[in-house]
Amino acid sequence: MLKARVAIVGGGLSGLYAAALLEQRGMHDYVLLEARESFGGRILTVPVSSPVGDAGSYDLGATWFWPDAQPELLGLVETLGLESFEQVEAGDMLVEHAGAQTPGRYPGYVSVPPARRIVGGMGALIEALRRRLRPESAGSAEDDSPSGGPAAGRRGPTAALLGGCRVRRLEHAGAFIEVQAEDGLGRAFCCRAEQVLLAVPPRLAVATIAFAPALPQALALQWESCATWMAPHAKYLAVYDTPFWRRQGLSGAARSARGPLAEIHDASAQDGGALFGFLGVPAQVRGHVPEEALRAHCRAQLVRLFGSEAASPRAEFLKDWAGDPHTAVAADQDTGAHQPVRLPATASDGVWQNRLVGVASEWSAEFSGYVAGAVDAARKGVDLLAARGGTKTAEASG
Repeated sequence: MLKARVAIVGGGLSGLYAAALLEQRGMHDYVLLEARESFGGRILTVPVSSPVGDAGSYDLGATWFWPDAQPELLGLVETLGLESFEQVEAGDMLVEHAGAQTPGRYPGYVSVPPARRIVGGMGALIEALRRRLRPESAGSAEDDSPSGGPAAGRRGPTAALLGGCRVRRLEHAGAFIEVQAEDGLGRAFCCRAEQVLLAVPPRLAVATIAFAPALPQALALQWESCATWMAPHAKYLAVYDTPFWRRQGLSGAARSARGPLAEIHDASAQDGGALFGFLGVPAQVRGHVPEEALRAHCRAQLVRLFGSEAASPRAEFLKDWAGDPHTAVAADQDTGAHQPVRLPATASDGVWQNRLVGVASEWSAEFSGYVAGAVDAARKGVDLLAARGGTKTAEASG
């Protein structure tokens, strides 16, 4: 059975950053379990090629950050040696009013503070952070457990990142917490940890993980009521050879009451052009429409707005986060305004107090739901473990 001082449930930005912070403290005795086969969570970046080479990488999830307002995230970007560029907003924006045949053209607006994007997409942040970690490969383990699985046979103070491992149950067993999970083939396995960092959205955790004993009722209700950022939404992306709309003096931004895209932005990489938009069609309706039909409607809308050059993108993508079982639950089908709340990251008393700590972006009081929130919540969660003796500094462990 795999044993670790800390188990991290979730391999998005908050989980990976928490692992990096543990390593900075000289604590390499952790295991990170991610349900997806790849890491990143709600950061999803897709590469696009062209006949002459790389046409850039584009985000289907989290896209922007605001360095003037988010210095900790900026520090991480700079520490990892990543470059960024300002979101293009120069030019006019288009507005489609309900029933109107011709979109209106209006002076564009500039974000304050300025929004920036990472060269290579937000996925570059995930990959750079993952490369900084020093986990051993789980695949090299000798299977000495009856249930097998990716964690079988692993022991000792060694970090491990395990993809394709979905946590099903957390059981408090006195000196340790038993983390029960299954791999992509449905094979059960478990590991034991002294403390657990929950790097998945609070609502998803309550809906998909069994807790024994049960979480305090008030805490469970607060976590369950917290809307998951991005979960109700779908994002369409069209990639072109050039940002042709700029020749028309347009910024690429648009708002529409006709749809299917309600909000559109320039998504161009440094080479090539791209547009992305959030679908205004409710998740309950999208689920009954074939994806190709949705794409066709999105293309038709871009032609209405930006002209015939929009009809033939080099590549196009549609990511419906409401249909992603590792992000959304039934309660997320209803698109409502995201309401940041001061969500307790751990129980105020009882056996789970400071032994189970939430570190996903929703647990950040200042940047709930944003990329900066994942960084903020992860740091605060690791600080809490350190304050309660859950980690050791490099000097102490040496």
